[in-house]
Amino acid sequence: MDFGLILSSFGRALGQIGDPRFRRVLFLGIGLTIALLIAVTAAVMWGLGWLVGEDASLPWIGNLRWLDDAASVGGFFAMSVLSVFLMVPVASAISSLFLEEVADAVEDEHYPWLPDVPGTPIVDTVIDTLGFTGVLILANVLALILYLIFAPLAPLIFWGMNGFLLGREYFTLAAMRREGREGARRMRGRHMATIWAAGILMAIPLTVPFLNLVIPILGAATFTHIYNGIAADHRADPQGA
Repeated sequence: MDFGLILSSFGRALGQIGDPRFRRVLFLGIGLTIALLIAVTAAVMWGLGWLVGEDASLPWIGNLRWLDDAASVGGFFAMSVLSVFLMVPVASAISSLFLEEVADAVEDEHYPWLPDVPGTPIVDTVIDTLGFTGVLILANVLALILYLIFAPLAPLIFWGMNGFLLGREYFTLAAMRREGREGARRMRGRHMATIWAAGILMAIPLTVPFLNLVIPILGAATFTHIYNGIAADHRADPQGA
């Protein structure tokens, strides 16, 4: 596990946050994230209001006109908590959609000697994004059972599981640009410990409100550096890397 590579990659990504191309992706990502979370929250609150209705009643008690308002308020607070978990698939989707632009900015700044890449077709990007986002959502829904059973360990389970999934996805997307899907898979298998640890570094701040809005772009940039660091080591020592 190469902690030095992880920390240096994150530091270089953080140092480039002022790049105009980073800012563009950052503002687009924040706008999409906020819009999506608002839409989901509104849909949940509307659904609860529709299920409860304004004329809800119970036997021997009568009408419960306050129940509709209580359900809406409860739904809002529930979504505020769930937004922490929603940020993981949202971050993955945003990083997948905009990784090409972030990776180009990173490589233009730090690796100008690398040849240009043809770019990933938008259809492939959307398919990969939807597929992995679905995996993340399913994994986090199933993990709710573990959170309830092992409540004191819930943060560690959340960080460990999502760190693995996010690291795997971020690195694969970064490596596929130059190695292809199969080459990225082989490289990922040889360096999974480093990739998992870097994924946990990304997953932890995703649970912090507002800070989690900048993590997708930092994650994409960090894993672009990690890929290039691993690729450079492999070129220098193809047998040992």
